[in-house]
Amino acid sequence: MCRPGALRRSVEGLTTKVLNERLARLVGFGILEKHSFPGRCPHVEYRLTEFGMRFATLVDVIDELERYRRAASG
Repeated sequence: MCRPGALRRSVEGLTTKVLNERLARLVGFGILEKHSFPGRCPHVEYRLTEFGMRFATLVDVIDELERYRRAASG
């Protein structure tokens, strides 16, 4: 699980507005699921869904192919 503030701090220049828009879209696509924790210190966390884990595998393969292409042409 990951909290939005930690995500925002990990990407230089990423604004809260853009992050929230992207997270909402990923939830809408079924890639992430949102968990709200009420209480004294309410917060929200996001987690990859099973579909999201499979999708991430595809993204990793595409990234690997791109690195291979760059190395072969360089």
